[in-house]
Amino acid sequence: MTPLRRIAVIGNSLPRRCGIATYTTDLKNAIAISREDIETCIVAMTDRGQAYDYPPAVAFQIKDGNIEDYMRAADFLNAGRYDVVCLQHEFGIFGGEAGAHILVLLSLLTMPVVTTFHTVLADPTPAQRSVMERIVEASTKVVVMAHKGHELLRDVYLVPDDKIEVIAHGIPDVAFVEPDAAKAKLGFEQKSVILTFGLLSPNKGIEVMIDAMPAILKRCANAVYVVLGATHPNLVRNQGEAYRESLIARVRELGIEDHVVFFDRFADLATLLEFISMCDVYVTPYLNEAQMTSGTLAYSFGLGKPVVSTPYWHARELLADGCGVLVPFGDAAAIGKEIANLLTDDARRKAMSRGAYAASRMMTWERVAERYVSVFETARQGHRLRIFARSDMNAPEPRSSAAPDMQIGHFLSMCDDVGLFQHAVYSVPDRAHGYCVDDNARALLLACALNGPGEQPLPEILTSRFAAFVQHAWNPDTRQFRNFMGFNRTWLEDSGSEDSHGRTLWALGEAARRDASPARRLWAAALFAQALPIAQSFRSPRAWAFMLLGLDGYCAVAPDDRHARDVRHWLADKLMACLAAVETPGWVWFEEGLAYDNARLPQAMILTGAATKTPRYLEAGLKSLRWLMTQQSAAAGHFRPVGTAGFGELRQHPRAFDQQPVEATATIAACLAAWRADGDAEWKAGATRAFAWFSGSNDLSVALVDPLTGSCRDGLHPDRANENRGGESVVCYLLGLAEMRQLARANPSLTRPTALRAVGA
Repeated sequence: MTPLRRIAVIGNSLPRRCGIATYTTDLKNAIAISREDIETCIVAMTDRGQAYDYPPAVAFQIKDGNIEDYMRAADFLNAGRYDVVCLQHEFGIFGGEAGAHILVLLSLLTMPVVTTFHTVLADPTPAQRSVMERIVEASTKVVVMAHKGHELLRDVYLVPDDKIEVIAHGIPDVAFVEPDAAKAKLGFEQKSVILTFGLLSPNKGIEVMIDAMPAILKRCANAVYVVLGATHPNLVRNQGEAYRESLIARVRELGIEDHVVFFDRFADLATLLEFISMCDVYVTPYLNEAQMTSGTLAYSFGLGKPVVSTPYWHARELLADGCGVLVPFGDAAAIGKEIANLLTDDARRKAMSRGAYAASRMMTWERVAERYVSVFETARQGHRLRIFARSDMNAPEPRSSAAPDMQIGHFLSMCDDVGLFQHAVYSVPDRAHGYCVDDNARALLLACALNGPGEQPLPEILTSRFAAFVQHAWNPDTRQFRNFMGFNRTWLEDSGSEDSHGRTLWALGEAARRDASPARRLWAAALFAQALPIAQSFRSPRAWAFMLLGLDGYCAVAPDDRHARDVRHWLADKLMACLAAVETPGWVWFEEGLAYDNARLPQAMILTGAATKTPRYLEAGLKSLRWLMTQQSAAAGHFRPVGTAGFGELRQHPRAFDQQPVEATATIAACLAAWRADGDAEWKAGATRAFAWFSGSNDLSVALVDPLTGSCRDGLHPDRANENRGGESVVCYLLGLAEMRQLARANPSLTRPTALRAVGA
């Protein structure tokens, strides 16, 4: 397929004054800058009775009520051989009932359409639902800017998960600056500045913020509330400036004229950035939750401004990492209290500011443009395949895109005649730290995974060494596995941790089921049976989960082992009891905190529920994994594993760093187990996002993997990747890759099993 050459964006365009116009223009410009070889243009919607001095980037304009303009626009785009059309959809900018005129244009296009929905209604009218559904049908891909939009498209409009992409609202990529210089330039020196900007309309809740000002002034006498923005043009046409005048009257009634300043203008980008730069706190007091996207919120967040906001959908997601404060709708007292708290606590305000700036780096227009171009490429491929299938039903089925090749060069370099080294200095094995049974058990799991179809098995001598390490780790005196061994082949302990014992049992259970050697399968089953009884003395939920994963393999080859069956149910019931004791509506988990290898707990429950036909186990696994995925998703839509900095914290949102490969690998396996259990395509999408973390879809946009050697960096710090490439990291990456390669080879229509119904759970 030829490279992308021409892209057209349909939407409002500057100098029309509205958020969609700003977004459409910014998106078009960002795509043009990101790829000099791509030609871009805008097809602009012009509202009734208006005329705009559009720039040359606007190649065609449509008068919203003129149906013939929509048809001419389709002819223009088809004749121009545009590769992709990107539609910006918002109710109210297209003509016809519920904006139905746009369907005429879409029905005539010959190229793929990618639609960005700026609003997704939870309770649409019949006409709105019909238009939305027909736009979805005409689109190869649809984009939303928040996970709530994804959820509504899936649940309300029944859009398949693999058709939906979440791409955050773009932000300018500007340096972090303190507010003093901008305050001096704009005349607000020595003031504590609170800012709201955007087109004024009654749903923005400005009056609530005005009512909060007296309480703020009692604690921060130099506070000033700046309201930047013209009144919405539609409001001006219908009501004039009555709303603005009512706000000014309210300011006078409260006697706070010196502390509320209105700037009645539609600010250009440079002016807007100056105003944001000078504020100490940004506030969005919107009056209802059904606000899917807020460009003003995104821009302020992206400049590192502490935000106080009502909990509309976009704010709930963007501020979930503690980079802002949420207050109830319409609650002037709560808004006043939280803003005053921030203005009088410099340390907290500055920490929140730095956190917001760091968390927003994946939202820059450069990153957003990269995501869109990737979606456009995928849409072209999908569009071509659909046309191909319709035109030639006898043609061979196109091959699905494969996962990367399996490269084990670095893995081999990390092994010697004992087994797998724990650590590396950069890519050089670090003998100083020797070996551990944890990593050699993982290596045995990898050996089993590479026995699958389409993979090249590990050299037999390597698999034998990993098995020998596990055997040597068994201490018959303690009935547990040792963990750490020095480079001199001396054990450093008599017994390892409960978790390392559980992980070793997991590897043995899989080896009993999937090892290439029949003799080694017998060995693994026998050692598993020896090491299982101590399980009932363990107290670690992760050890329980690892043992359940091992029992999934062992019980498949030893179905008559009654003791193993009993222990399996005992362990699953222990995890069920943990969940019942800890779970609340906002914390659907087995423990009071999140730590490492988190997804292995729901994975164990899902596999155990499916294998034992116990719906309550399955339901517990699915709902806990669903919740965990919400904790492992960044506002920009990419996978963000639970960071090690938050280990030990109770019922707190996960810290972002440090991020480690073990979390991504566990999430891939758990999501694919969930997909095989209930068939929901969202689980496949979750596994794909987790795997993409390795290749750079992460908070730093840094690839952790060297595709030529298969090496994997040990993780992400807040400012850089960890350049060491140890045993755990390489095995975790290769295990995740093996899962994704298996998925890529599978034919979903043949491989997806019937879901186990959670009846009576």
